[in-house]
Amino acid sequence: MDFRLNEEQQMLQDTVARLVRGEYSFEKRQEFSESELGFSEDFWKQLGELGLTAVPFPEELGGFGGGGVEVQSVMTELGRGLCIEPYLQSVVFGGGLISQAGNDAQKEQWLPGIAAGEVRAAVALQEPQSFYNLNNVETRAEKTPDGYVLNGRKAVVIGGHCADVLVVSARTGGDSQTAEGISLFLVQPDADGVERRTYPTIDGAKGCDVTLNNVTVPADALLGAEGQAAEVIEYQAGRAISALCGEAVGAMEVACDLTLDYLKQRKQFGVPIGKFQVLQHRMVDMMSELEQARSMAILAASVADEPQSDERRRVLAAAKNVIGRAGQFISEKGIQSHGGIGMTWEYNFAHYAKRLVMINHQLGDDDFHLERYAALLQAS
Repeated sequence: MDFRLNEEQQMLQDTVARLVRGEYSFEKRQEFSESELGFSEDFWKQLGELGLTAVPFPEELGGFGGGGVEVQSVMTELGRGLCIEPYLQSVVFGGGLISQAGNDAQKEQWLPGIAAGEVRAAVALQEPQSFYNLNNVETRAEKTPDGYVLNGRKAVVIGGHCADVLVVSARTGGDSQTAEGISLFLVQPDADGVERRTYPTIDGAKGCDVTLNNVTVPADALLGAEGQAAEVIEYQAGRAISALCGEAVGAMEVACDLTLDYLKQRKQFGVPIGKFQVLQHRMVDMMSELEQARSMAILAASVADEPQSDERRRVLAAAKNVIGRAGQFISEKGIQSHGGIGMTWEYNFAHYAKRLVMINHQLGDDDFHLERYAALLQAS
């Protein structure tokens, strides 16, 4: 099977690569991370101007019409640059939920702006007690004659501090951990009763906890059918997992390159430490993990936009598990190979390691997806 990108896909990836190389040095990333916004507004605008925020959307809504491979191509380069803009949350996940569940009016209202990079969405699906289970929803939405009233808490909403719209899951029926009864709502962040507490995450981005206190939304804020959002959330979470896999591969590629360069330059006993056999074996193990992760990312991209099925669920669970383990292995062995410098704030390797740790925990860590894969295999 030929895994090479076609000409159009390669041009897309090259465009992102040139942009990241030219605009996103490690020193600039540190400045962006420490700013009030938490990322570069100028870089985000460039993503929009180059059409990169339009990649996954249909052409009739100003999009590129790309699929899992195209999205992964963008995310891989963003991963190589360790970019902290909320591309995954706004374009892939938030935009995907609106695209799949929204009616024509909602799509026309939000998707062209998201595709142009002029509007940012954020997904508020996790809660303090959820532990990776997006069906564990205690936030309630009570129906009123004019719409709904929302009450509850959402945790670790990446990019939520600067979002123009929040895609919030809330329960309109069912028990707190069942798939039935979950609905999605489009909530204005500045609506009465919405409180956001912003904080930095370990990988340099910004997240926030969102508290909903008697937040009133109109009836047309409901996204999709009432009580039927669980399948939509699961499907779009799968697309987001595929995108995360691409980002992880990009970050792992740079982590391996940095480690190899260090082994060639650092000298001990008058020779580069890369001459020592034990370190050569460690480097080979790291590259082997990277290649396995790259193969699983390609597999995940191939099913990202396929109709939902147990096979799609299994592939995505397997990919997230393998890539989570590979990222942890490369991070640990890379730090071990670097010694003390690998843990310093001023050296970029430590930040790649932190991002790989965070990717492992986003949308379920390797243990979570191993159990999910085993359950799906047993049920088949």
